[in-house]
Amino acid sequence: MVTPDPTLAIEASGLVKAFGPTRAVDGVDLAVSSGTVYGVLGPNGAGKTTTIRMLATLLRPDAGSARVLGHDVVDEADAVRALVSLTGQLASVDEDLTGRENLVLIGRLLGVRRAKAKARATELLEAFGLIEAAGRQVKNYSGGMRRRLDIAASIVVTPRLMFLDEPTTGLDPRSRNQVWEIVRTLVAGGTTVLLCTQYLDEADQLAGRIAVIDRGRVIAEGTPAELKASVGQGALHVRLLDPEQRADAERTLSRTLDAAPHVDADPAALSAPVAGAEQASEALAELSRAGIALANFSLGQPSLDEVFLSLTGHPAEEPASDLASAAAEEQAA
Repeated sequence: MVTPDPTLAIEASGLVKAFGPTRAVDGVDLAVSSGTVYGVLGPNGAGKTTTIRMLATLLRPDAGSARVLGHDVVDEADAVRALVSLTGQLASVDEDLTGRENLVLIGRLLGVRRAKAKARATELLEAFGLIEAAGRQVKNYSGGMRRRLDIAASIVVTPRLMFLDEPTTGLDPRSRNQVWEIVRTLVAGGTTVLLCTQYLDEADQLAGRIAVIDRGRVIAEGTPAELKASVGQGALHVRLLDPEQRADAERTLSRTLDAAPHVDADPAALSAPVAGAEQASEALAELSRAGIALANFSLGQPSLDEVFLSLTGHPAEEPASDLASAAAEEQAA
């Protein structure tokens, strides 16, 4: 029998889960240190949700093994469930109850005495900025309020390990920031968080280490800085005076650098990996010769978007070829 590592909250080796002919998870290995945020980064259909559900004992692995907080997820499933919480992509609270009623009900179901459950509900409602909405039915909450209540419900009894599966999907920037602060507070209190996300900036903001997963396999793992460094020495970021010239700039950079530039959400911005300052200078000179005027430029580390593109060959969004995997993930959920 292998002795579990007491410093690790999660140890997974060779996890496999198939749905019919589709392998949603195809040999995932993970080692998550206690008291940290560990990011699992990948597009829809990559296998993130299926991995979480196996670690949370909601799905039985077809192959491989995993220990969560020292307990085997198959042989000691009840022990695992007593120590963890799972917040999925959809709110799990009752929409016909008020925010306060939801939290008290969950506390009572977990064996907390009524007076203590009420006190804990008030404490969480205040901490999550929901005290003024405590008496309103959840169906009248905004998306951000529901997500905060959902996370609050997951920590009525503070878990040692929390699984967060795309907790900010569909939220506005303000609500996303609020959820991020909640996660940081939980970790500061000693909780380990496994964060599955398709948002690269979210993984960069919160996670100490990140596993990049694509088509059911971990294709890279490390700190955000290590993953960025794996792409190359740096990235040239340019912003054009005229967004209409972006296609011309993209062709010029691609030809000069022999690498596909990354097109940012900003219609005037794009970036490309470079080997160093000399190559960046050459690219800027070529843009000038092509009559492409720049508002500004900078040389820095690649973004996590560029890391994902470099590692997988496609952007960090659901590729058409992954629709079967996405459907399998839906089946798992």
